[in-house]
Amino acid sequence: MKLVKHIANLGYGSRKQVQAMFREGRVTDAEGEVLYADDKVDHDAIRIDGEPLDPPPGLTLMLHKPAGYTCSTKDQGRLIYDLLPLRFRDRAPVLSTVGRLDRETSGLLLLTDDGVLLHKIISPKSKLPKVYEAELAQDLRGDETALFASGTLMLESEKTPLLPAELHVHDARHAQLVLHEGRYHQVRRMFAATGNHVASLHRSRIGGLGLDGLAEGQWRMLTATDLETLFAP
Repeated sequence: MKLVKHIANLGYGSRKQVQAMFREGRVTDAEGEVLYADDKVDHDAIRIDGEPLDPPPGLTLMLHKPAGYTCSTKDQGRLIYDLLPLRFRDRAPVLSTVGRLDRETSGLLLLTDDGVLLHKIISPKSKLPKVYEAELAQDLRGDETALFASGTLMLESEKTPLLPAELHVHDARHAQLVLHEGRYHQVRRMFAATGNHVASLHRSRIGGLGLDGLAEGQWRMLTATDLETLFAP
C-alpha cells in the first residue's frame, strides 16, 4: 500500500491532506530524514511531526467509559470517540465498539478494527462472561437469584428465554450480575421484569479482562497478552 493511502487510512487526514504533509516535510523516518510519498518504508519507521504512527489495522483498545457518553460516532451530545484521539474515528477499517454500553452505563468498553476478533468476542458461542455492578432503586425482593439462574426468564418482546445468569447480592440494593450473552439493555430489562429499576450500572469485566485501575475516561491499547487474558477460561 502506498504511504499516502496508508497514513490516510490511519485517520491522519484525507489523501490530499496527507500529500500536503509530505510536501511540508512533516513525514520523516526514525532518524528525521524527510520521506517522499513513493518511498517504501516499514510502518514502525514512519514519523509524523516526529511522533510514531498509530498502530496499523489490528488495533484493539479498552476504554473506561464514563456515564453520559454514547457509543456512536454521529449522535448528539458526548460521544465515546471524544475521549480518544480525534483521528481514531476516521480510521479505515473503522474502529468499532465491541457491543455497546448505553449512555448511562459506565465501565469496560472494548473497541477494535479487527472484524474477526469483534465477531469472536460477541459471538454467542464464545459465552464470554460480562460482569456488571448494579445499584437498584428498590430493595431486591429475594427471588431474583433463582429466577435469573433458571434459564426461563423471558423478556418483553423476546422470543427465547435468557441464558442462566449469576446474581451475587451485596446488600438489598446492590448486586453483581454475570451475563453470558448480550441482549439489548439486558441488565436493565432483567431487573425491570422483577418490578425494579436500575439506578446506576457499571461493567467491571469482560471474560478475564478487567479495568485494572484504568481511570474513568482513560483508555489503553491491548496487547497480545491482554487478548489471551480476555479469552482465558
